[in-house]
Amino acid sequence: MVSEGLLTVRREGVRITEELQKLIALEDAARSAGKGRWGSSPTYEHVRNIKWTQENLRNFVDQANGKPIRAIIEHVRDGSTVRAFLLPDFQYITLMISGIRCPGFKLDVDGKPDPKVQVKYAEEARYFVESRLLQREVEIVLESVNNANFVGTILFPKGNIAEALLREGFAKCVDWSMAFMKTGAEKLRMAERQAKENKVRLWEDYQSNAQIFTGKEKDFTGTVIEVFNGDAINVKTSTGSIKKVFISSIRPPRESTAANVEEDGKIAPRSKKIRPLYDIPWMFEAREFLRKKLIGKKVQCILDYISPARDNFPEKCCYTVTVGGINVAEAIVSKGLATVVRYRQDDDQRSSRYDELLTAEAQAIKGSKGVHSKKEGQAHRINDLTVDHSRIKQQYLPSWQRALRTEAIVEFIASGSRFRVYIPKDSCLVTFLLGGITCPRSSRPSLNGVPAQEAEPFGDEALAYVRDRILQRDVSLHIDTTDRNGQAVIGWLWTDNNVNLSVALVEEGLASVHFSAEKSEYSRQLRTAEDTAKAQRKKIWANWVEEEKTEEHHEEKEDKVTERKVNNEKVLVTEVASDLKFFAQHTDQGTKLESLMAKLRQDFQVSPPITGAYTPKRGDLCAAKFSEDNEWYRAKVEKVQGGNVSILYVDYGNKETVPSTRLATLPPACTSDKPYASEYSLAFCKLPTDEDDKNEALRAFKEDVLNRELFLNVEYRVNNAPFVTLTNPDTNEDIFKGLVSEGLLLVEKRREKRLLKLSEDYKVAEDSAKKAHLGIWEYGDITEDDHDGR
Repeated sequence: MVSEGLLTVRREGVRITEELQKLIALEDAARSAGKGRWGSSPTYEHVRNIKWTQENLRNFVDQANGKPIRAIIEHVRDGSTVRAFLLPDFQYITLMISGIRCPGFKLDVDGKPDPKVQVKYAEEARYFVESRLLQREVEIVLESVNNANFVGTILFPKGNIAEALLREGFAKCVDWSMAFMKTGAEKLRMAERQAKENKVRLWEDYQSNAQIFTGKEKDFTGTVIEVFNGDAINVKTSTGSIKKVFISSIRPPRESTAANVEEDGKIAPRSKKIRPLYDIPWMFEAREFLRKKLIGKKVQCILDYISPARDNFPEKCCYTVTVGGINVAEAIVSKGLATVVRYRQDDDQRSSRYDELLTAEAQAIKGSKGVHSKKEGQAHRINDLTVDHSRIKQQYLPSWQRALRTEAIVEFIASGSRFRVYIPKDSCLVTFLLGGITCPRSSRPSLNGVPAQEAEPFGDEALAYVRDRILQRDVSLHIDTTDRNGQAVIGWLWTDNNVNLSVALVEEGLASVHFSAEKSEYSRQLRTAEDTAKAQRKKIWANWVEEEKTEEHHEEKEDKVTERKVNNEKVLVTEVASDLKFFAQHTDQGTKLESLMAKLRQDFQVSPPITGAYTPKRGDLCAAKFSEDNEWYRAKVEKVQGGNVSILYVDYGNKETVPSTRLATLPPACTSDKPYASEYSLAFCKLPTDEDDKNEALRAFKEDVLNRELFLNVEYRVNNAPFVTLTNPDTNEDIFKGLVSEGLLLVEKRREKRLLKLSEDYKVAEDSAKKAHLGIWEYGDITEDDHDGR
């Protein structure tokens, strides 16, 4: 320092030594060279202008822009807080080290460390820092502010001092300040994990609460098929199973209670049922972000932790989800469409990439994005036409009909042909029905007192087929009309790869062509698709036989016929159902049926079936042992529930529920014959609504027709189902008209010209029963009562 002109040598009153002479020589040389205080410049130029305070800490951090600043550590308050001069301007700052906290000192009433209170490892942590940084030049990266202090990282020749403190067990990670770090957060976590594993100092009694999973549980890939409200998805794995995946450590937008607070400070009750997706600000945007990014995409899911079931909420498996290497949680948090869950410092059940989430959230807050916006979020207002049906025809239908294609999002699928769609252009929710097809009904669970509904054959398969292709996907619609009640729209839907869904369902054998399709421009495509499905015996056409082809255009031909045709067929009525439908066998096929039954029973006598070897499946044609005579018959499986199976004996029309052990695989030689019993409905007639009247009508009908040979004539068809009249071959009396004249059945009018005379005859019979007050007309005209009640 003498040689640099920074100190002077005392020459008077001291003993001259060799050491002193060397210092005097150095001083003389410095004076000659004009160094330091021996220079010619004014002394005030060498006085430091120290800036003890900063006016705007945030601006100062922003101006530094994350670049390292040279500094000298002047004081170490505790292991994670220092005071320093920033060079070259001598800015004096208090700095809290990012990402960590060391044990601090208890202060007395004067604000000074109280020597009476010893905090474990506080002194050792401060000494650790002092011995490495005090009065030394380092680099500081300013990252944020906290009250009147700066928050930043200190870099010294051997690296990051925070990392060294963590590794030695002198500090713990803190999430709030780690979020400000541009880089190095993972190294801090790794250093802390190392200290925990070694149980060093602060971690000497550490016990981990992190869950341990096997590799198979922890890691899987699959395709996203559904997105829930901002924090969960359904993923279909390679095995076909569906897993609900919650995204780790994030929380979707929440409903604000500020707007619902009353003057007395209490939260006002909701005026209507809330729909989170639309009524919570930013929730719709969060769902849309995930939907567009994930639906139909392959994702990798790594299990982080499992939240146990509590209250009314089930157990939740929380994963880190990545798509194309991008962390989905980090992406949605960075857009301000989700927030990061805060945990206790000793809680290890969190995302494996938690620090990245904190960094992303800090950036979103800085950019005032999404839920962090300074403006109050607004609910996503929609026109719910699934509730307010009156506006469909009046306000929206004309414009939808004019449009060639209308873009939409499929929000919910009720069955293979019934969906709820959202139309962004009009902000509308509406029920949409696929045009041109008839799709099997899918099953429905019991809900709000409504009993569960069993699926029709292949109804659930159709539902699954449609879900995989259009749920929450962008689709195009062409809307033709509404249903008869005006509560839903009917039209055509194209998937995101431009496939007509109606045609696709028919091609797969999961739907049949509806007669309304004949007027459509897609009629030919649908008929071709149906012919292909029939030829390949797909799904609903598995038991279809060629002869049915002649019935395809029967209805439309009937409309053109002006005279009634009588083509009596002799039948034997074998079963009457509770809805007035009945089954009948053609008597000319009796010999064939007897031969088939004999062959079936002979096959089982030669090769008896193994009890329990057959596994029934809905829609199967099998052999069943009838409970009344213990003989084998052909049957169709209609429902499987536990060990019991509901079946229809296809050659007779009767039904029963039997144990699965009474079923067997049908011998191949007995499968080719089509069912010998056909189902028919009564022409011109319907049952009364009163339960007692209905039972009396069914009793009389069974008495007149069951197990009797009668003449059957097909009068008309509805959806290809035959409606017939039955006449007594001996007396030529119309059985059904006789029941009407006895006041047991109601007449249903038909408008076809060829049926006018017969329809009028039935009406005359009904009027006669009314005048005589017979049966259901005993106390007057029940049709007038029905009219008054409507």
